[in-house]
Amino acid sequence: MSAPLARSVRVGYPLGSFATGAFGTVPGLLLLPYLTDSLGVAAGLAGALVLLPKVWDVIFNPIAGRISDRTVTKIGPRRPFVVWGGLAAGILFMLIFAGVMGTSRGAPVWVVGSFILCATAYAFFQVPYCAMPAEITDDERERSGLLTGRVAVIAFVILVCGALAPMIANGNADRIAGYRAMGVFVGAFFIIGGVGTFIGTRRAPVGTVGRSESLRAQLRVAAANKPYLVLLVCFIIQGAGIATILAGVNYFAEQVTRTSLAGTVLFAAFIAPVIIFMPMWSRIGRRTGNLRGFVIASLLFTLGGLLITVVGFVAGTNLVLAGVAVAVIGVGYAGEQVFALAMLADCIAADTARTGVAQGGVFAGIWTAGETLGYALGPGVFSLFLQFSGYISTTAGHTVVQPPSAAVGIILGFGIAPAVLMAGGLILLRWYHAPATDKAAVAA
Repeated sequence: MSAPLARSVRVGYPLGSFATGAFGTVPGLLLLPYLTDSLGVAAGLAGALVLLPKVWDVIFNPIAGRISDRTVTKIGPRRPFVVWGGLAAGILFMLIFAGVMGTSRGAPVWVVGSFILCATAYAFFQVPYCAMPAEITDDERERSGLLTGRVAVIAFVILVCGALAPMIANGNADRIAGYRAMGVFVGAFFIIGGVGTFIGTRRAPVGTVGRSESLRAQLRVAAANKPYLVLLVCFIIQGAGIATILAGVNYFAEQVTRTSLAGTVLFAAFIAPVIIFMPMWSRIGRRTGNLRGFVIASLLFTLGGLLITVVGFVAGTNLVLAGVAVAVIGVGYAGEQVFALAMLADCIAADTARTGVAQGGVFAGIWTAGETLGYALGPGVFSLFLQFSGYISTTAGHTVVQPPSAAVGIILGFGIAPAVLMAGGLILLRWYHAPATDKAAVAA
């Protein structure tokens, strides 16, 4: 059993979620509206452009994990990547929304190219970051504490970025200048995440990475870990549902609720419960176990999606009812994230106990790739609802009147689609069995 972790480590490790929360939120929240409502890109094409860099990420993340696994330094295999990846991702994120090419035809190409580079740098941050808890300690309670802190920071960052980033982007009469300022604001979160984690984990035990096999061999090891694969596919599907909520919140606010600052209110209603109800999910997890808690949280998220659909069609302009429905989604989202990450750490620790080889980078790399894919599919799914409902794209400085069918597509994309995706992922959990995470249990 590992010695108790230093307080600085318990506080320092979760700081990396400044980067995780920013990357997981803002592109899904603002990149699609930036393309459709500022650069005039058709909704279907905009969805494809948002998806393209994430597809690259899916391919590259396992490679980043392997590189991290094979790295040997005096400060461990993960921390150098965390700090440099965070710094690079922050600068490149600023370039995505820099508006260098204005609203010209080449502007979408600039956006996609910058996004691909940013996603590459982020992979070198996120993959080692996800692998660290299983190597810092073999105490499940210590790992759970690190991950609970991580999710709490994610919730805080999502709340801040989700509330302020749209206000900054839309608060300037010059929409392009507004997005440029937003890019600088959010890019700073990546830098805080990389530098903060690097400094905060300086007293953490240095993970020992075993002799690394070929990437193909390591992927075969991951494929042989059935609990891990089941959890991964479930999380990809559910991630698409979460990202669909993020992609649709501004559209729902502007075209359905039609209330000033509705986007900020709805986003706060989604994220605030994550912070408030975190202790509740921790208690539920101790009583029921991670798997059952994961199911309960996912079902609650599904219920919220159905509620927001009803509210959208029956009382779409009622911001209070919409906020309550979105808050239900937020409560479920908090638990889904806590239990998924705890189950991931268990799977990594179990594989290490079973094989005697620490390959957390590979598992974390594949996980991050899957998470990225799920979050990329969300805006793509929502963009299809926009496209088929007749949503009209426009450039900065111009306004259009949307057809009534556009509101219908937005409501379905914002409510029904996330609910179906979240519930669909749960079906896979019937094949999940909690793995043993210590050598004695494995031997038994």
